[in-house]
Amino acid sequence: MSKPLESRESGLEPALSTRLLMMLAVGQSIGTGLFLGSGLSIRMAGPGVIFSYIIGAGITLLVMRALAEMTAEHPTAGSFGTYAEQYLSPFAGWITRYTYCMAALIAVGGQILAVSIYCRHWFPGVPAWIWIAAFSCAVIGINALSVGNFGEFEFWFSLAKVGAIVFFVVSGVVLFIGVGAVRHNLEDYTVHGGFLPRGWGGVWSAVSVALFSYYGLEAAALGSGEAREPGSTVPRALHRSLAVVAVLYITSLAVLVGVMPWNTAGISESPFVHVFQLIGIPSAGELMNFVVLTAALSSLNSNLYVTARMLFSLARSGQAPAALGRLHGRGVPVNAVLASGGGLAIAGALQHFFADTAFIYMLDAALFGAMFCWVMIFVTHLRYRPGSAVPKASLAGLVLLLAVLMTMAFIPEMRNAWIAGVPWLLFISLAYWFFKRRRFRTTTSTPGHQDKNRPEDFVPTLLLFTVIGVLAPCW
Repeated sequence: MSKPLESRESGLEPALSTRLLMMLAVGQSIGTGLFLGSGLSIRMAGPGVIFSYIIGAGITLLVMRALAEMTAEHPTAGSFGTYAEQYLSPFAGWITRYTYCMAALIAVGGQILAVSIYCRHWFPGVPAWIWIAAFSCAVIGINALSVGNFGEFEFWFSLAKVGAIVFFVVSGVVLFIGVGAVRHNLEDYTVHGGFLPRGWGGVWSAVSVALFSYYGLEAAALGSGEAREPGSTVPRALHRSLAVVAVLYITSLAVLVGVMPWNTAGISESPFVHVFQLIGIPSAGELMNFVVLTAALSSLNSNLYVTARMLFSLARSGQAPAALGRLHGRGVPVNAVLASGGGLAIAGALQHFFADTAFIYMLDAALFGAMFCWVMIFVTHLRYRPGSAVPKASLAGLVLLLAVLMTMAFIPEMRNAWIAGVPWLLFISLAYWFFKRRRFRTTTSTPGHQDKNRPEDFVPTLLLFTVIGVLAPCW
C-alpha cells in the first residue's frame, strides 16, 4: 500500500510558526529587485505603475488562495511541486520542482555575488572570493543546524528590509509635508505626460515586473512540512505576507513617482537613494548599501532553504538521489542543504565568470521559470477540484497569468525570458524522458492521482511554448 503525501515527506521538525513562515515569504519576495530595479517598472508605466502593482497583487492573491487550499490538506516540503505530481502526473511534478530549483539557484548565484560587491564598497582591499566563501559557509551552516534557527535568522533579516521600506515611505511623506529640503505636491504625479503617460498598455506591461516582485511569497507553503499546525498557520502566513508585501510595494512606489520625475528613473541608480538625498539624509548611498546587503543575505538564506526542500521532496518521490531525502540531527535534510550549497557555488562561479553571457541567459530562464511554476499552481488547483467544483478564481488567475506571459513576448526587456525559458523546459523534459521515465513509480494514491507516468499529457503545452518562443523574436 502506497503512503500518503504527508507520510512520504515526514520526519522534518515542525518548528515554524505563522510569524516565521510569514517573514520567510516576505524575505523571499522582497529583494534587491525592489531597491535597485524598481526604476524599470516606473519607466514602463510612469505613475500608473501603482495600478500595475495593484493588478499584480490581485493575481498573486489568486495564486495564494489556490496554494493555501491545497497546502491545508497536504502540508509537505515539496508543496506545489508535490501536488503537481499527485494531481497531474509524475512528469508535472518533475518539471515543476526542477524548474523551481533552477530559478532559486540562479537567484542564489546572483545574490552571493551581489553580497561580495556590497562588502567591497566598505572593504575594497578584500578579495571578493573571501566574502563569497564566508557568507556561503555561514548561510549553509544556518540552514544545516535546525529549521528553528533558520527561521529566526530569516525573521530578523526580513524585518530589517521591512524596516528600511517603512523608513523610506515615512521619508517620502516628510517630503510631501515640506519638512525636508524640497516640498512636493500631488501635481508631481501628472506634470510629465499625465498619470498614465504610457497609457493602459504601459500599465499592463509593467504587471510582468510586478509579478516578478511578488514571486517568492509561495515560500511559506514550502515551509508547511516544518510548520506548527500547518492547516491553519500556512494559509494565514500566505495571506498576511501578501498583504504586507503589497502595502510596502504600492506605498513605496507611490512615494517614488511622487517625489521624482518618473522619466528620470532607471536601473543605473536606485530611486531609493535619490529620495534619501532629497530629504537631506547624510550618507544616503551608505545607508542603501547596508539595506541591499541585508536584502541579498535574506534572499540568499531563503532561496537556499526552498531549494533544499524541493530537492528533499524530489528524493522522497524517487526523482532525485535517495541520499537527498535523508534527515540528520534535528530533522534537517542536510544532504539536500549541502547539494544546494554546491549549486550556490556553481551559480556564483557562472555569475562571476560569465556575467555578460551565460548567466544573463540563465537569469532570463529563471524569470520564465518563476512564471511557469505559478501557472502550474493554477493548473494543479483546477485538477485538485475537478468537474462542477472547478474554482472560477483559479481559472481567471490562469487566464490572466497566461496573458502576462504572452505580453512578455512583445516587451523588449522581457522577450529574452521566452527565448531562454523554452529551451530549459525542453531540456528538463528530455532529461525526464530519456534518463528517468522508466525508473519512476508513483508512491501515492489519492483521488485524482494518475497511477501511470504520462508525460505525453504535457506535450501539447510544451509544443505551444516552443512555437511561441521561436516566434517571439519576430514579434
